[in-house]
Amino acid sequence: MPIRIPNDLPARHTLEAEGVMVMTEATAARQDIRPLQIGLLNLMPNKIKTETQFARLIGATPLQVDLTLIKITSHTPRNTPAEHMLAFYENWEDVKTRKFDGLIVTGAPVELLEFEDVTYWPELSRIFAWTQTNVHSTLCICWGAQAALYHFHKVPKHALGEKRFGVYCHRNLSPSSPFLRGFSDDFSVPVSRWTENRLADLPRGGSLEVLMESDEAGLCLIDDPLHRALYMFNHIEYDTTSLADEYWRDHKAGKPITIPANYFPRNDPQLPPENRWRSHAHLLFGNWINAVYQTTPFALSEIGHQA
Repeated sequence: MPIRIPNDLPARHTLEAEGVMVMTEATAARQDIRPLQIGLLNLMPNKIKTETQFARLIGATPLQVDLTLIKITSHTPRNTPAEHMLAFYENWEDVKTRKFDGLIVTGAPVELLEFEDVTYWPELSRIFAWTQTNVHSTLCICWGAQAALYHFHKVPKHALGEKRFGVYCHRNLSPSSPFLRGFSDDFSVPVSRWTENRLADLPRGGSLEVLMESDEAGLCLIDDPLHRALYMFNHIEYDTTSLADEYWRDHKAGKPITIPANYFPRNDPQLPPENRWRSHAHLLFGNWINAVYQTTPFALSEIGHQA
């Protein structure tokens, strides 16, 4: 089944061109099924590109999904046209009475700030608390994952000496996990961050389970069943050219930036990069959507009340 997104969302044309099944709002209304309600709390500057990346992965699953785009109420984005935000986004304050089967919290370019110094941290903290009563499963990405881990477990993040930037080999530490069904023993994941979480800081004897890890890049994916959350510290959702776009943006701006590791053929930024993570990105999101579908209550009103 396809994903249902607003008819005029720019991502629609990209997804249709790629063969992703996209359902119109009118067609969805005629089907007598309950689609999964998935929210995307988009904290990234380039919201249109980020919408497309996540809609591509969600739309590849065999279930019908209604995607709701959500923004922080107290923050006005500067890099996305106001008309786009007004047309397609809802403030969290306006949707907080709703229930969602799943919520994705993206990364944000604020990772070198202390969490409490981020202007919208008070609202984001309320959102994380709200997920415990109004969201069945939460998937947090990069800084969003660090923020959730800090909110629920007070696990600190640590600044790196230089940006961890490239495509790194990761290990599958839990092949029996429903989220890693079909994953290889090792696989590539894009990494782009200035901070890290460390295994030694995780609470001992708790319910957190490390599912993916890299010798070079550190922690990648943690399952937090107590809070029905997954923490993905890297950017498995990235397009083929995302790291190249970041590299050339900073290079042209005169900022210190290294060539992303293990990314360009022969380490030559003039050559087009190859995507070695796409299949595992689809696997992870497909497994997450399937786990949500298998465990979420049929009645949305029961979310937050199940044992």
